[in-house]
Amino acid sequence: MDRHYMDSQIKGVSTGTTILAVTFNGGVIIGSDSRASMGGSYVSSKTINKLIQVHDRIFCCISGSLADAQAVTKTAKFQISLHSIQMDSPPLVKAAASILKELCYNNKEELQAGFITAGWDKKKGPQVYTVALGGMLLNLPFAIGGSGSTYIYGYTDAKFKPDMSREECLQFATNALALAMGRDNVSGGVAHLVVITEGGVEHVVIPGDKLPKFNDE
Repeated sequence: MDRHYMDSQIKGVSTGTTILAVTFNGGVIIGSDSRASMGGSYVSSKTINKLIQVHDRIFCCISGSLADAQAVTKTAKFQISLHSIQMDSPPLVKAAASILKELCYNNKEELQAGFITAGWDKKKGPQVYTVALGGMLLNLPFAIGGSGSTYIYGYTDAKFKPDMSREECLQFATNALALAMGRDNVSGGVAHLVVITEGGVEHVVIPGDKLPKFNDE
């Protein structure tokens, strides 16, 4: 018991988590669970919102150390806003993801956080970028991350298809989160989803008892 307590003190609060982002025809959906843990052993919060709005139509979701992720996103929001003012136009999704990548790469020895950035811009429409530990940046049609992602690689690879409708994509994302939350002991709570299109941003919250059931748990 004492050893677990000491481990949690050293590791701090982490978003042992499931995060994802998926493009569809005309937009992108970004989502996560809402559970945070202490040292990977104890649930410290069931109501963490891991979807961070860094600009009007650009969001990122966080995994790893919550303190590190919050520090990076706070700095990124400032730099993205400054970039938008200097360019006199809304930032590109790639520009926002590149700022996150630079922050992660320049501080790779100190940070323990990963990010998925998703959004919509006039140049390329809906986009998804993943920023891994160490600062690697990848542009993908969909991305998953966090501890719960290990349980849903098969599902996402089998079920994802390009140019899904909004409803199909929302169901895909909801099912993926539900499957991960049902298996991963440090993912859980509610499902937070944000739908981003040219027309704006829509927040969707699905309580845990309303998520799809795939087994007898």
